[in-house]
Order: sequence, then C-alpha cells, then structure tokens
Amino acid sequence: MKPVRNSLRSRVGRYIAYGVIAAALVTGVGVLHWSNERAAQSRSAALTGVASQMRHDAAAWTHREKDASEMLTDIRERNVATIGVSPDAILVSTSKGEKYYVADHNGAFSNALLLGDLKPGASAPYQLVWLPDANVRVGMARWTETFDRSRDVLSLLLPVLMIGGLLWFMRREMRGGAQLLSTSPALRFDDVIGAGEAKAALTDVRAFLTEPAQFTGMGVRAPCGILMTGGPGVGKTRLAQALAGECGANFIAITGSYFSAKYYGVGIQKVKHLFELARKNAPTVIFIDEADGLGKRTDTGGGPVEAESNRIINQLLAEMDGFASNEGVIIVAATNHPDNLDEALRRPGRFDRTVQVRLPSVEDRAEILRFYADNLKTKSDDIDFDQLARLTTGLSPATLSMIVNQAGLVARKAGDREVGATHFMEAIKIARIGDVNGAERALSDDERTRIAVHEAGHGLVAALLGTGVLEEVTILPRGGALGVALITKMQDKHLYRETELRNEIQVLLGGRNAELLMFDEASSGAASDLQEASRISLDMVSKFGFNADGNLFSLAALPQQYAGLQLKNSIEHANALLHDLSDACFALLQANEPVLRAIADQLLESETVPGETVYRLIREHAAVIAEAEEEAAKVVLAA
Repeated sequence: MKPVRNSLRSRVGRYIAYGVIAAALVTGVGVLHWSNERAAQSRSAALTGVASQMRHDAAAWTHREKDASEMLTDIRERNVATIGVSPDAILVSTSKGEKYYVADHNGAFSNALLLGDLKPGASAPYQLVWLPDANVRVGMARWTETFDRSRDVLSLLLPVLMIGGLLWFMRREMRGGAQLLSTSPALRFDDVIGAGEAKAALTDVRAFLTEPAQFTGMGVRAPCGILMTGGPGVGKTRLAQALAGECGANFIAITGSYFSAKYYGVGIQKVKHLFELARKNAPTVIFIDEADGLGKRTDTGGGPVEAESNRIINQLLAEMDGFASNEGVIIVAATNHPDNLDEALRRPGRFDRTVQVRLPSVEDRAEILRFYADNLKTKSDDIDFDQLARLTTGLSPATLSMIVNQAGLVARKAGDREVGATHFMEAIKIARIGDVNGAERALSDDERTRIAVHEAGHGLVAALLGTGVLEEVTILPRGGALGVALITKMQDKHLYRETELRNEIQVLLGGRNAELLMFDEASSGAASDLQEASRISLDMVSKFGFNADGNLFSLAALPQQYAGLQLKNSIEHANALLHDLSDACFALLQANEPVLRAIADQLLESETVPGETVYRLIREHAAVIAEAEEEAAKVVLAA
C-alpha cells in the first residue's frame, strides 16, 4: 500500500506546483500591464505646453500645410520646438510659434526620417510627441472621412428607405388610381347627340339616384349595374358621364385592367377600396371602361395568375351582390366584346341591364358634323351636312369628329383660309379609304389600264343594279387600294334581302369580270373582292337560308368544334352561288360594254370620273339601244 500512497502524494505535489507557477505568471503579467499603464499615464502627464495641446486638440495645426522639404530645413536650422506624429500628418511647432502640418498618410514619412536613434551624447533638438489618438484629417483624408461617414449613414438609411418605399408602393397599389372627379360632370343627356335608345334605358337609373324613395317605397329593387355594349367610338363614355351629370352624382372612371396588380392580394384590395370610396361619396357612378379586361374565371388550375384573377372577380361579385349596402352606387361598364365577360357578372343582380349603343343615324350624323364644324371657320353656304351624312354611313361619332378635323387639315394644306365642301369630301375619302399615296408613279401603262377597267367595272355594275349612290370612280391609289369606286348607301341598313346581297356580290365581282371581258383574263387585283364576296356568299348559304336546294339549317347553331366539320357542303353551295352571280355580272357588263370602255378611257385621261358622268353615259347608252330597238321594230312592221 505504501507505493500507492507515495505515487498519489507526488501527483498532488506536482499539481500544486503547477498552480503556483500559473498564479505567479498571471500576477507577473498583471503587474507588467499595470506598470505599463502607469508609465503611459506618467508620460501623458509629463507632456506640457505645446505637446499637450497637440495631443488634446490638433485643430490649430491643420490650417496651414507645408512641404516636407520645408520641415526638414526647419529641423536642420533648429527652428523646430515640437513635432507631433499622427497616422495622417506631422504637426510642427517652431520656436517662433508658427504652426503647420505636413501630410503623411499612414506615417510612412515619419517612420523613415523622424524616428531614428540619436547619436551617443547628442541631445534632442526638439520634443517628439506620438499622437495616436489625435483627430488629424488633412487634404484627401478629410474627404475620405466624409465619404466613410456618408457611407455609414447610407448603409443604415438605405434598408429603411427601401422598406419604406416598398410599403408606400404597396399602399399606393392597393388604392389604385381610382379617384373622384373634383366636380360632378357638366355633361347632360341633351348634350349627347343620338343614342336615343341608350338614353331611354338610362332614365330609370337616373331616377334611382335622384329619388331612391320611389323605388324603396314600392319594394322595387333598383338596377345594380348597367352594361353598355357597342363598337368603339360610339359614345359609351360620354353617356356614362351624362348619367352622372344628370344625377349630380360623383364620377369614378377606371378600366378593366385597373384591378390587375403585380403583387398577390393587391387586386382584391383595389376592389374593396373602390367600393368604399364610392359608398363614402354616394351618390356615385362607377364607370368601368373596357370591362372585358376583367376576363373570365377559370377552373383549370392554370397557375397563380389565373387564381388571382378568379379571386378578383369573386370579390367584385361579392361587392355587387350587396354584402355591404350599395345604396346610391351605380356601376356602368362598357365593352366592345360582351361575350368575354364572366357569366356570373351578367346575371340579374349584378349587371341587370344591357344597353346597346348603336351607330348614329343619318340625321344624327348630320347634327354631329354640324356640332364639330362649329369649331372651324367654314363656308356655311357651301356645305351640305345632310349630303355629308349620307356619305358617312356606318361611321361612329369619334370618326365623324376626326373627319371634321381632317377637313381643316386638308384646307390648311391647300392654302385655303376657310373649310369648304371639297375639303370635307376629301376628308371623308381619307377616313373611308385612305389618303392618296404616290404608288401611281411606280405603275406601268398596262397596269394603269387594267386598274381603270377594273374600277370602271365596279362603278358600272353598282350604278346599273342600284346598290347605292356612285359618288366617283378613281384610279388614284388610296390607302392600300390602287383604285376606288366610291359608293354610298342612301340609308342605314340593318336588314338585307336576298336580292340586295346578290347585287352586292355582283358589284364585288364587277372588276374581275370587266378584266375578263376586256383582256380575256383576270389579275390579282380582285383578291380582296373575292374574299369579301366569298364571306357574304358563305353567310347566305350557311346562316341566312338562301340556298338553292332549300336547306335551312344554320351552321351558327352548331358548337364551334363541330361547325368546321360541316363547312364542306356549305362551301360547295357558296361556290356555286358565286359562279351563278359571276355569270350574271359578266352578261350585264357585256351588254353595256361601250359604257365600260368610255368610263375606262376617261379614267386614263383624268384619273377621276364623277358618278354623274357614269349615270349620264348609262342613260345615253340606254337611249341608243332604245332607238335601235325602235328602228328594228319599224323595219319589222314595214316588212
């Protein structure tokens, strides 16, 4: 047992010895550190006068800079009293009290020249002070410090600004661009020319907004939404503004794309904000232009975009359903494509009423032209607005406004100070066909002859069949056409008889058959004519029941995926119809070949032939034929 005890005692002794040595080392290090600190304090305390001022405030030395060579001269001449060395500069105080600095970035100069050892027995000519904490910034160091501080501030502010900007942008996106007009629109129904059917349909809406007690007292539910349909430029926006003006209501105008957003959930917030704004400022008319931009809900799971679109439409339906009170709020939507709207939006309780905004009638067109022409300096006695209205069949109010403005541009280009009938006529041609271009310069004589015969054929068939009023025939290229036969309708047409459609097709085929009659072959100039004639003939046999075999089935009744399978038979019937009408057109032109040649010759001579000239040539040819028949009859009777 003794060896074990001796071993244990030796290990314990070694551990005690190790502890004593470690304690002594720690104590020694602490004493050394304390002594160093005391020495530093004593040295700091030993600095007095200029040296102490350098260490505590070096600003007095930073106002004047000298070159290092000047400092070395002062040192050699023993004019230096104190030198302070900092990381960025050397501060010099001369025996005469002058103070200046020498730029010394990173202490490179001072380490090389000023901190060497003195020779034995030599005394220091000046007091050398180390200034590790002195705030000395001179030259570029000042700009570097400024840049560093600015960078530090920006590094702190930039994230805050980015987060704040993102929050502001998100808030703005949620509010959208929906704003009330500062004042109610001044437009009234009487200020909107035409659209009588639409204005009559909006009368109930005006009554609801102005006197809602008439509805609520009878237990009648007022319409929630109005869907206005019609082509572009027919005046849907003006009608919505007139409705708000009639009611003295506030007006909010947005588009269908207003509800779309980059961020998830923002579109729903836009819907909520829109209705909150409208209810808060009731009575309010919310006008949604291009409402088909809302699209339709999908159940195909196409992705997050479709899912977000579905949520937006659902939220809009919920707001229109009246989960919150919608009293005093009317939604007016306008679209050119009502079939693109979601079916749930069009059911009763949402967009209850559909208002068709139609093109203006001939009387309305004349009034619209007069209204816009009041802004021009016109020759009032020279312009027949009723005639101009007949020349603008099928044009929208927006197009009529453009025609009046174009007439002014034509007059300015011609150097006239007043707008006359000829300027309006040219403006109508530009709107319907296109402006005159320089393509005729590239046409050969043979091409000009073919174009003249082609357009003469169109004009002659139109005049003979009475499909409209032939205004003029020209071979001046307009738009994309190399020549034009300008034909206007006497009145607006909504229904077409079979005879009228057959005549329309013969007019379209008149140019091609005129070429066949005069040159025994056709050209590619009839491509667009054949396209339109084929469309009309296909509609005649597949939709209108104008079949030679009495087939009344309409392809429009078939679903889209099955209608294409039944087109073959309809195309065959349409082609047969086209051949019959082409033969009839050729025979008509052949019987009036002298008139066709006369029109073509005048076109080649003067490039434009008025419609009156064509009608006169037809009458003269008819008189010649009648006279020849009369002479033949006399011969027969005499025999």
